[in-house]
Amino acid sequence: MADNTPEVRETAAEPAEISEKEREYVYENRRYVGLRETVWYVVYDMCQSFNIDSYASRFITNILQVDLNFQTVINAVNGVWDIVNDIFTAAIVEKTRTRWGKFKPYLVALGIPGTIGTCLYWLLPAFFKGKGTRDSGKFLTYFLLTVIREGAGTFRGIARTGMLATITPHPVDRTRLITMAEFFSGFLGEKLPEQIMTVILDLIGRKVLNLSYTSVFMFMGNFTSIVSGVAALIFCVMTRERVMQSIETPSIIQGIKSILNNKPILLLTLSNTLSSLSVGGSKSDYFIDVLNFASMTLVAGIPGAIINPFSYYLVPWFRRRFSTKTLYFLGEYTMDLTKIPVYLVGMIGGKHNGLYKKVLPMFFAFAVQEAVYTVFYGLRRVIPNEMYNEAMDYCEWRNGYRTEAMTSVAKGLATKLAGLVSNLLSLQIKKYIGYDITSYTRGEAQTDDTKHGLFVMCTIIPALTCLLGIIPIFFYDLSGEKRERMYAELLKRREDAAKLAMTGDQEAMEELAKQQMAVGDKKQKL
Repeated sequence: MADNTPEVRETAAEPAEISEKEREYVYENRRYVGLRETVWYVVYDMCQSFNIDSYASRFITNILQVDLNFQTVINAVNGVWDIVNDIFTAAIVEKTRTRWGKFKPYLVALGIPGTIGTCLYWLLPAFFKGKGTRDSGKFLTYFLLTVIREGAGTFRGIARTGMLATITPHPVDRTRLITMAEFFSGFLGEKLPEQIMTVILDLIGRKVLNLSYTSVFMFMGNFTSIVSGVAALIFCVMTRERVMQSIETPSIIQGIKSILNNKPILLLTLSNTLSSLSVGGSKSDYFIDVLNFASMTLVAGIPGAIINPFSYYLVPWFRRRFSTKTLYFLGEYTMDLTKIPVYLVGMIGGKHNGLYKKVLPMFFAFAVQEAVYTVFYGLRRVIPNEMYNEAMDYCEWRNGYRTEAMTSVAKGLATKLAGLVSNLLSLQIKKYIGYDITSYTRGEAQTDDTKHGLFVMCTIIPALTCLLGIIPIFFYDLSGEKRERMYAELLKRREDAAKLAMTGDQEAMEELAKQQMAVGDKKQKL
């Protein structure tokens, strides 16, 4: 039976260049995902941003009013729990093999419970109306809900990453999906709930609307959770995984090895980790507490909104002229680096009388920053996703099996640790500058020193603390001839596996899986 098993190609230490036929196979415009599924893929991508999560910190701090020290404790404990449950969750998902796929069962099963948990989160102020900032009942309820949501969110996050990496076996088809999703999500208004929320907060703050902040947060939070939850569930039910997993599930040791020998994922992980050490505050805090103009986000973003759709058309142009690492630099770091000129403009006039307190000059500063940054926004949304998915394919090419769950967790683990440290530092800096968490609902202003601190936290501090993440990408080399050779061999392997699967010859399929793993072992020794 083994004689009928398609031969698995090996890659020598110094492989020959791929043939022109193989090169054309890599770049041909093959489409595995149909129109209906593509549309729902776009909708699903929109669901990830159809929320008011950018105001989550303000919700917990100013609406639910949890003491900053309590928040520090909750974030620290939840950060440790996040790390622990990531490891066990990845091991469970990695071993999953069902008729529906490896990732789909988790996305479908946790869709409704996840939505309910998110709705409860936004309803917390109704349960603890009038309670103090250090109320033990409020603290424990928020803490338990945070831990439970984190556990369920880990399953969904790992499954979502794996699903999107296996929805199509062809790199061109996958790039098409990512680009279309990012383009139409931005064009159709994935951020619309946050924009509506911003306008409402301004109207309430200026006494135009006679609504309470609490009721607005609870309504918008639940509305967006239900709409995005239902739409996401529809996509998860109808879509399917098209990249076949190895018949034999890789062991934990094999999973760890597949990460250690995956140079692209190691470099991306290190870059993301160092970038996550960036410390800072949100622009919404500055716009609301200093300028008293939450809609600055919308107004200053008008030039960028005009440029945004065209940034996706520029991606192929950038692709033809620059290397992957250059595109990564442009996409990931332009936003932070352009904050430096904004800081310099805002500090004209000094600490207490600077332009950062005035709406008009800061409008121009942020508008220019948004316009420059948005030119590269398409790169930011497409290139990192491409690089991560290519790293998953690199794992299959090198080892003969895929470990999306373990790799996703390993990549996220280091980033979460860095993000945890960054978040704890940000909370303590907020406390250090004298931020009053109760002044917002009382309609009172922060002190001048606090206002200056909020401006510094959203401009110069994150700009300077993110730069270490650039260094690892200088060593990224999965591009050009190496990338083309990888996909030429992978597509041939997958084609052979698909033909065997259609014959139903289980013994031959198992033999093919063993050959692929054997090739992986040889590559690891080279």
